[in-house]
Amino acid sequence: MKIILLENVRKVGSIGDVIDVKRGFARNFLISKKKALFASKENIKEVEKIKNDLSKKDLEKKKEAREINDKIKDKEYKVKKLATENKELYGSVKPTEIAKLLEEIEKIKVNPSLIQPIKEIKSIGIFKVVLNLHPEVQSQISINVISEDNK
Repeated sequence: MKIILLENVRKVGSIGDVIDVKRGFARNFLISKKKALFASKENIKEVEKIKNDLSKKDLEKKKEAREINDKIKDKEYKVKKLATENKELYGSVKPTEIAKLLEEIEKIKVNPSLIQPIKEIKSIGIFKVVLNLHPEVQSQISINVISEDNK
């Protein structure tokens, strides 16, 4: 299915590109999240007209992402969780929890879907987490999980 990208998408393309992708990816992700349009003649003309505006918006998003990156890059955040005696957690630390933590401590809103733990956080210890703030800006933080028993 041919589509036109309305924003830069990592590993797919950049603004205004007319690309061919699988139908499900186009419908369920790109078009539903307003990242792309069907590639009809009218839409192609429309995107050419608004390409400058889209580029400006993308630059603003990239600038915001860089500011967030500078603020949180390589920082460590502590999370207290209930754990068993062999240092395993009851449950796990989810991206939504990490997003709330960032909002409380740094006053930064990060969509949980942009947060990707390198491996699942199911035990006590320090874990690396990648934040995809923008297709061109990635940040990495550490989550230090400690037991609620330890004071």
